[in-house]
Amino acid sequence: MVRITEVVLLLFGLALASALKLDLDLNQNLELDVEDYQRLNRMRHLSEEFFNYYQNVTLEDLVPETRLPTAQDLQCYAQFAQLTAGLVSGELWAFRMIDSWGSIPAGILKGHLKDLGHYDECVAIEQTVVSSYTLLGKYCLAQLPLQQLLGNAGGMMRMLNVQTAVCFPSACSATNMDTLLRRVFQQLIGLELSDNVNLVSEGTCKTAEREAYDGVTVFTIVLLSVFGAAVGLATLYDYFLCEDQKKLPPILKVFSARANSRSLFRVSTTSNPNVIECLHGIRCMSLIWVCYGHDYIIGITSPNINLYDVYTWAKTPFMDVIYEGVFAVDTFFFISGLLVAMVPLRAMERAKGKLNIPLMYLHRYLRLTPIVAVSILIYLKVLPLMGDGPLYGNWNFDNYDNCNKNWYWTLIYIQNYATDKECLAHTWYLAIDMQLYIIAPILLIVVYKWGKKGAALVLLLMLGLAAYLFSIMVINNYSLLNGGGGGGPDGGGSTDLSHYTHTRASGWLVGFLFGYFLHSIRGKSFKLNRPTVWVGWITSLALLLTCIFAMYPYGMGKSKTVPILNEAFYVSLSRIAWPLGLSWVVFACMQGYGGLANSFLTSPLWQPLSKLSFCVYMGHLFIQNLNGGRTRVNTYFSNYDIMLRFWQDFGFSVLLAYVLYILIEAPCGGLESLILPNRRPAPQPKIQPSAEEAPGDSQSPIDLESKLQSQMHLH
Repeated sequence: MVRITEVVLLLFGLALASALKLDLDLNQNLELDVEDYQRLNRMRHLSEEFFNYYQNVTLEDLVPETRLPTAQDLQCYAQFAQLTAGLVSGELWAFRMIDSWGSIPAGILKGHLKDLGHYDECVAIEQTVVSSYTLLGKYCLAQLPLQQLLGNAGGMMRMLNVQTAVCFPSACSATNMDTLLRRVFQQLIGLELSDNVNLVSEGTCKTAEREAYDGVTVFTIVLLSVFGAAVGLATLYDYFLCEDQKKLPPILKVFSARANSRSLFRVSTTSNPNVIECLHGIRCMSLIWVCYGHDYIIGITSPNINLYDVYTWAKTPFMDVIYEGVFAVDTFFFISGLLVAMVPLRAMERAKGKLNIPLMYLHRYLRLTPIVAVSILIYLKVLPLMGDGPLYGNWNFDNYDNCNKNWYWTLIYIQNYATDKECLAHTWYLAIDMQLYIIAPILLIVVYKWGKKGAALVLLLMLGLAAYLFSIMVINNYSLLNGGGGGGPDGGGSTDLSHYTHTRASGWLVGFLFGYFLHSIRGKSFKLNRPTVWVGWITSLALLLTCIFAMYPYGMGKSKTVPILNEAFYVSLSRIAWPLGLSWVVFACMQGYGGLANSFLTSPLWQPLSKLSFCVYMGHLFIQNLNGGRTRVNTYFSNYDIMLRFWQDFGFSVLLAYVLYILIEAPCGGLESLILPNRRPAPQPKIQPSAEEAPGDSQSPIDLESKLQSQMHLH
């Protein structure tokens, strides 16, 4: 079973697949004779033909021949009779129901496959028939049976999944609508549809009715309100009653939006040899890459009027920049491995080899889980209340059933192994990173006690996992590019190659080894001549660009297919090559050989976004789905339009992240610092990584410790 985990690869690939396949047929076999086109054209005024045919509707018209009428069928019949009577008498609400219908989309041959009609006009219908009885409009998307209509003719046309909007009285089920449409098609174009053809699905239907708040929804609102009230009261006290910030009580400082905002927006402009400042820029650029790639998924799967242009776009080199956005996640793993090695080793050295492992685990769990838990509640209970639209709640990353059934696996970070249907598609990364963090103390002890020999063991582990990935791809013909085989033990999908910790650990282990290297050379300065620096940068850029563009001639929409042996080499080695290329970037920036790259990556402007990056990562899909799901009209696909979508989505994602930071992340982190024992060892010269992260306190690769949390150290 294919799992929704490797978001960019899986959903992006699926989004491209239909456009590429259809465009291929368009170029190869477009045959549509005059008679076929005339039959197709008769459906362009489907709403008028439909209601003309059913001026005198009967109960038999509404009920499939295979069953007897039910009470619901009788109610539908009564409301449909009211509708036809309203049309005869010229009532406005009845004509609105007809007016809201879609038609056959104009420009099918260009990829305009969905006519959304007028959603709000349909669901706004609310006609009081009697004092206790109200007729509501019900909006649905109906499949147009072009494949059955055109038969063996039409070539590409037979492959189209064309949908149009229909509007019926709310008492009518999707089955009633399906039955009515079947009989209209039979009368209008002489088309007899088989029973296995489903024209209307209840999952595409919506009305203005909303379910009452359940207990979890009320709990979520109360929880957010309590945190909001605590933040509001603490902030008011901070502003109006506290004259000296140093005398602000710690419990109030934890919740004060003023104090936390100061910490968030405070930037450091002084150079510190013990701070890896370039990690701020690397982290933020990777975050932007992830969000930008997800917006392409939203854009491609939107109701575009030019879906076939995706095929042309997919042949450009820029497509590989988007498609290979998965390397942004490898960047996160690299940063995480680097910090989990470099920072605790400093603490172990000061503490003579001691490492408080239970406290490491506890802090890590308390550091991440409040935001993850609140994100699940927001996604499951708040997001459905925030918007509406014909596509809202049932496309792209929306799958509320997964969260209803499997939310608890996400809270203990084993969802990538425990279930095929994960709650919050993008949290697969957190599961892998947490599991690697759990084994980190073993690796830390190994390299601390045995030095280079221990590092050699970690290197062998990394190479062994890469060899395992290569072997399972070749033996089982698992392909990421060509869609061959399945990727997991169950033979489900190739995306499972990136789903499991043991197949995705290479980047983290490279970062760990590089962190050990930086620890071993701390305080040293390397004098490199210009040719050596040039060789380093050329090699680094060659590794990074090869990872992105090596597969450009292959894959969907391309004329060549890559043999599985070649692809296995690429997949297994690229996950090592990418962090190796980043290692030089970090090393060069630390040693003063970064040039313009160092100036860009170490800019203080990155620091606030870097501190918000965890919340941005957790919330950006919510904003993208909210904005995408609210779509009422057709869209146009182009790089420029996706860029416009990205800036609006990313801007609101940052605003949401700021709210989550002020309400949840900063207060929970501050409370943790007050509750847990002081982990600072005896006073020593302070040595900090880029993220101001405390020893033993590895962050999420997209996460920064706030000022409060940076003061917490392991004994």
